[in-house]
Amino acid sequence: MRTIEIKENDGGQRLDKFLSKRFKTMPKSLMYKYIRTKYIKINGKKCDKSDILNAGDILTLYIKDEFFENYNEKNYEFLKAPDKLDIVYEDENIILLDKKPGVIVHQDKSYHFDSLVMRLKHYLYKKGEYNPENENSFSPALVNRIDRNTGGLVIGAKNAESLRILNDKMRSREIEKYYLCKLCGKPKHPSGILEGYLVKDNKNNKVKVFKNPVKNSKNIKTEYKILKSDEKTSLAEIHLHTGRTHQIRAHMAFMGHPLVGDSKYGKNKKNFINSEKYQALYAYKLVFNFKSDAGRLNYLNGKEFKVKEVWFNK
Repeated sequence: MRTIEIKENDGGQRLDKFLSKRFKTMPKSLMYKYIRTKYIKINGKKCDKSDILNAGDILTLYIKDEFFENYNEKNYEFLKAPDKLDIVYEDENIILLDKKPGVIVHQDKSYHFDSLVMRLKHYLYKKGEYNPENENSFSPALVNRIDRNTGGLVIGAKNAESLRILNDKMRSREIEKYYLCKLCGKPKHPSGILEGYLVKDNKNNKVKVFKNPVKNSKNIKTEYKILKSDEKTSLAEIHLHTGRTHQIRAHMAFMGHPLVGDSKYGKNKKNFINSEKYQALYAYKLVFNFKSDAGRLNYLNGKEFKVKEVWFNK
């Protein structure tokens, strides 16, 4: 028999969700069997998979020892990643990071350890703000994603409550994201709201934009404002009213003004002005515009954050 005390970062979630995070090698069918047969109890009482855990609860577990991981520093994958970050803002709950083009947000098959989230864990571990040995189910997480070859602001959550709040505010679009991009040519109108329909091709990791609805399409709305132009390019600020895959790149290309350096949606050599390595797109500003209570993060309401420098805006 073993016991686990539910900590602050574990509270507020269903029992089965917690167990899946804590015991990654345990088959779900076995987990549910343990719950049904009272091999797992909450505060000494029979429980249900949907029971919500509270800080201070005690789980009693009559399960195999093999499911309990033995944490050891040499097994921490995040220690293989660099711990240096470009920090725009940080407090006890959140951290805003300026992700540079070329860095992936989450590890994939090719880059299994070096990613922004792994760098964040390493950084917080080194600061003494995160230790896997002290957590049952939580680890620092990133709230929003940015493509590997796009730079910009990414929000990190240091605790479970902040993560839940930020995810909720992101879904309800109470965190506004603004982008800078450099377009080929100059749009006819200096500002406007573009609408269209987008279809995603998962196999080729590409999307296509249409003027009218087509099968499996989703509505997109892209607001732009031209900040300055020269003979070949225009610097634009983009505010997304919808957040679809590659929306800015595909929508602006559909309107006849692909992003400089964008080989996927551009016009090959024609949209490479100075042999750019990445598409000229940057998530450069975040505005916290809460319409409802944000709990422990209410102090962020009305605040705006920007990156100091965007590589194509010099």
